[in-house]
Amino acid sequence: MFLVGLTGGIASGKSSVTQVFQQLGCAVIDVDVIARHVVQPGYPAHRRIVEAFGTEVLLESGDINRKVLGDLIFNQPDLRRLLNTITHPEIHKEMMKEIFKYFLQGYRYVILDIPLLFETKKLLKYMKHTVVVYWLVSLPRAEMAVASGRYMGFGRFCCSPRDLLSSGHQPEEISPESWVSACPTLGTYGDRDTQLARLMQRNKLSRKDAEARIEAQLPLKDKAHLAHHVLDNSGEWSITKRQVILLHAKLERSLEYLPLRLGVLTGLAGIASLLYLLIRCLLPSP
Repeated sequence: MFLVGLTGGIASGKSSVTQVFQQLGCAVIDVDVIARHVVQPGYPAHRRIVEAFGTEVLLESGDINRKVLGDLIFNQPDLRRLLNTITHPEIHKEMMKEIFKYFLQGYRYVILDIPLLFETKKLLKYMKHTVVVYWLVSLPRAEMAVASGRYMGFGRFCCSPRDLLSSGHQPEEISPESWVSACPTLGTYGDRDTQLARLMQRNKLSRKDAEARIEAQLPLKDKAHLAHHVLDNSGEWSITKRQVILLHAKLERSLEYLPLRLGVLTGLAGIASLLYLLIRCLLPSP
């Protein structure tokens, strides 16, 4: 089994992509869900948050007021780091439990939905693959030419050689780098005003609060350059969904799950052999 880190920008469509993976039967661990779970009343992280930030971050029910706490940490990096030192160890424990559960169930890979995958960097070394969901604006229609048949596996981006031919490239010119030259506006990974509007509407935030949350993340274009796979959520949803299906098929065909599984089987065989020899030594000879 191997791990796949999934991330994106605020309001980039990552949640919708995650749902497609789940519909395909993939094992998905949502770190946001775990983060909400570990700060519930009665858990160690809840007690430590109250000790560090005071009772003003609590609702009348005793639950953490996520909006109040979010306003505090997104504007003060020191407080954000303090909260991370409290919650991250507990989150990692729950993640390991989930990963082990899926390993026992025989999954070839597990998707970890991590919003700050590239920002924190702590989990990157454990990811065999990283996937970024991005969306673009104002793309030249003739240069993109991606309405038909996008193909995962031709470079890191989701297009096919046929798309490049339709945008004016000659057959001998086609290479993974051709995609970059075919799209001069590749750096415009979602304009800021549109991203702010989406976030303000979705989370009912003021413009100031929305800007603080965007500033806490790497620019989406930087994440796209760091990732192994990039899913384009700029066009019709059916096209995005097809990209997810093709990526899932590619990961399922991968043999990267074998080393860990063979290592575990070898270890179990070794333990069984030791137990057999121990029993033979302890039992009296006939």
